[in-house]
Amino acid sequence: MAPERSTGNRIGAKDIRRRKGGVPIVCLTAYTYPIARMLDPHVDLLLVGDSVAMVLHGHATTLGASLEMMIAHGQAVMRGSTKACVVVDMPAGSYETSAAEAVASARRIVEETGCQAVKLEGGVDVAEQIAAIVAGAIPVMGHIGLQPQSVEKDGGYKIKGRTEENIAALFRDAEAVEKAGAFSVVIEGTVEAVASDITRHIVIPTIGIGASGDCDGQILVIDDMIGMTVDRVPKFVKEYANLRDTISDAAARYAAEVRGRAFPGPDHVFSATSGKDKE
Repeated sequence: MAPERSTGNRIGAKDIRRRKGGVPIVCLTAYTYPIARMLDPHVDLLLVGDSVAMVLHGHATTLGASLEMMIAHGQAVMRGSTKACVVVDMPAGSYETSAAEAVASARRIVEETGCQAVKLEGGVDVAEQIAAIVAGAIPVMGHIGLQPQSVEKDGGYKIKGRTEENIAALFRDAEAVEKAGAFSVVIEGTVEAVASDITRHIVIPTIGIGASGDCDGQILVIDDMIGMTVDRVPKFVKEYANLRDTISDAAARYAAEVRGRAFPGPDHVFSATSGKDKE
């Protein structure tokens, strides 16, 4: 089935690429139609992150995301967005084996969602895959530093850039992603000074998350940002709202009114005479 494409002046990957060194690029994750509609007027880029596996589906890591899951949420976000550049994460297991696998997965995501780009994790180790996807006319966002898809291999969520060896590896990854043709790169969970140096070192925009204010843009998981996260909130998150308490309070008041037969009241039921109903 053909993807549902939005109309209007959509921000594209090339527009994001041209923002290097300019006004910071505003990015947030989105996984659903209503959230995409609410965020779209305010951001430059919406990422349908594989974090959806944890945030909405209750998995312990992002490894619970599947290609089908990412496509379904990508379709929902595209229905709710008309302006932002929409990027869909390629989940673990959909691109690592070969360049051919990566191209096939990326093409399926773009064709079935209508998104503007895909994102995959890794640097030197996935440069061939990035180059092949870009050669297939699909824009790619890279992702270096802390890579959630590698959490089991790394033995946990470990901040990057704390040893000379690791710093050198980060620069090699950034250079590889840039050379392969990515239009931008996320730097996650990386020592501030190192992320800042990488931003100055490469010519494509960097998007920071737990990195540096010197990055060319910033991204947060929407549920973290609005205070919906029910487990531990990462250090790098600033909560701009507290919907946990708001939702809990609303549910408590609703439960009390139902048990006390205060809801539904006269305004929330239908009478025998249609003319008396408030539509």
